[in-house]
Amino acid sequence: MFSDSKKSRSSADQREQNRIAAGTFITGEISGKGCFRIEGTLEGSLKTPGKVVISKGGVINGTLECDSADIEGNFNGKLLVKDVLSLRGTAHIEGEVIAGKLAVETGAVFNATCEMNGGIKPLKTKNEKRSA
Repeated sequence: MFSDSKKSRSSADQREQNRIAAGTFITGEISGKGCFRIEGTLEGSLKTPGKVVISKGGVINGTLECDSADIEGNFNGKLLVKDVLSLRGTAHIEGEVIAGKLAVETGAVFNATCEMNGGIKPLKTKNEKRSA
């Protein structure tokens, strides 16, 4: 009875949308459980287990750590994405990127070192049988 409400709260937290509106300038560290939409400017760090969307006019200078990201605006710094990083045609990325998967549309600017660690399967040793 009580465990059901805890489960629904945690899933509701991840569906909640946090928004930094256009014209807003924030300096500091932000952490949250829900998703974020950045339309303004963030100088600092953002950490969330949810999705982050940086809109066309949005800017992050600093560190971003999230599950997935969809970027149309500007990012400069260290970007850590566990799952999929999608760069739209208007995106401008500079810095260091570590992502599970990367999707880049034509027109995106991507001036960064990139490390992809998702989907890498270890090689089999000589003793293991190969499967077809």
